Amino acid sequence: MNCDIDGDVENQVEVEDKMTLINQVLELQHTLEDLSARVDTVKEENLKLKSENQVLGQYIENLMSASSVFQTTDTKSKRK
Repeated sequence: MNCDIDGDVENQVEVEDKMTLINQVLELQHTLEDLSARVDTVKEENLKLKSENQVLGQYIENLMSASSVFQTTDTKSKRK
């Protein structure tokens, strides 16, 4: 009879350990899903910012080429 009680206690501890592990796995799965969603969001933001950066770079180049201040000077022709 004492062996049955010991077996039941061991079985109960084993079941509790399994439940704890299952809960930890489920929590980690949710964390992974959240992180994956965040990575997707950051990728989208990164693409958007890259595109905006290209537009701004082109705009700056156009402004610089239109301004005489930023025009390249030909030093050889000035020396002659």
